[in-house]
Order: sequence, then C-alpha cells, then structure tokens
Amino acid sequence: MVRMSGNARESGRSTTSRVLALLAAFSRRRPELTLTELAALSGLPPATTHRLAAELLDWGALERAADGRFQVGLRLWEIGALTPAHRELRSAAIPFMEDLYEATHENVQLAVRDGLEVLFVDKISGDSSVVTLTDVGGRAPLHATAVGKIILAFSEPELFAEVAGRELPRSTPHTITLPSVLAQALRAARRDQVAYSLEERSLGASSVAAPVRQADGTLVAALSVVARSSKNVRGLAFAVRTAALGLSRRLAGQGSA
Repeated sequence: MVRMSGNARESGRSTTSRVLALLAAFSRRRPELTLTELAALSGLPPATTHRLAAELLDWGALERAADGRFQVGLRLWEIGALTPAHRELRSAAIPFMEDLYEATHENVQLAVRDGLEVLFVDKISGDSSVVTLTDVGGRAPLHATAVGKIILAFSEPELFAEVAGRELPRSTPHTITLPSVLAQALRAARRDQVAYSLEERSLGASSVAAPVRQADGTLVAALSVVARSSKNVRGLAFAVRTAALGLSRRLAGQGSA
C-alpha cells in the first residue's frame, strides 16, 4: 500500500477548502488565534497558513487584534448579514422584540434552527437584564433551551428522533437528559404553544419561548424571554406568545404581498 506524505495530502486540497479550514478554526471560545494556532487547528502547513492569512487580511475577512493575533474581520460580518431569510426575519421581528422588551425589561431573543443546534439571530437586553450565555450568532443545544424545545416541538418528528437518539448533554443539574422526559415537555409545548427552560442551560436564568410561523403554519423561528430564575417566567408566557403571534401575522402578510 502506498502511503501519502503530509505534503501530498495537502496538495490535494483545493484553495477553497484551505480557506474554509482557516475560517473554521475560529469559534466563540477561540475568537483570536496566533498564526501557530491557526495552522494547528486548520491542519495546514505554517507557510500555507501565513500566505492565506495575509490574503484574507488584505481582503478584510481577517483582522489583527492589538496583540497581533488574528480575528474575524468585518467583511465577513457584512456578507453574512446579507442572508435573505434571516435579514427579512430580523427586520420584521424588531418592532415586536422591542415591544416585548418594554413589557418585560428582560432579555428578548430570536432564534432559528441550524442543523441540530439553535442559532440566535437577534437579541435585546438591558442593564438590569440577567446575564445569559447567548449572543447574536451564538449557538445552543436544542434540548436545553426554551427556543430549542419550540423548534423540536413544531418541526418534523425525524428531528426529535435524531436528537433523542444522541446523548443529551447536561449543562446544569436541571437539564433534561432523558428522551422520554423531553418528549413530555414537547407535548406540553404543542398543547400550550409555549416552552420553558428552567435553569436547564445556566443556573440563575430561566426562559419561555413561543413559535413564529409562516402563513402555511411552517415554523420559522422561536421568540423568547430570558429572566432571572427568581422571577416567574410562566407569568411572561402570554406576552411572549402574543408577540410571536404578531410576528407570525407580519410574516404571513409579507408572504402574501
């Protein structure tokens, strides 16, 4: 059997795959990287990493931090903001999110599904709002968040089967890790049109979420409020559900225009 050297394997990769490997090295836990770290995480030779990073710097996809490390550039954010579906969703949601914030003075979050995770596409917070683990562009597990439970409850059954067939990681002592218990929570969400996460994602914070739908009833997103666990989030359910219904009607009207 002929064994390929590292350089031979590297020569078989396209330039696109190399660039994507560099960009994929960044994450919320690793927002800034040295050249050595970039090479190690991307699996590219240092010389290739240096050349491609220089080109990405020139184009604006990467920037230099004050200490010389690399970070994602504004040019990528600018391009990402052009995503049509999320741009239109966020634009339609802003008035309803602002009204919901004024009614609750708590964190208001808008989330969509991305694979087997929740992706937060917008958020409104105030100085008195509880600190959360989520930021715009952040991700979270479906089973441990109120928005994730809404996505599971109102999506195709195959999604729940795939999530339940994997390990349900525990974030706190309150995280649901049994598929049967999660299924029960999803049945309640479909019945009540709201879902809850009671310190399942982080201690001290609880949330309530409601579905946002298109005119045909297809789930588009989930809208939520996150508050301190000392506050009765169930008392916020009506406000969240009302805002989600209003946003659903707005989206339905845009679709028929």
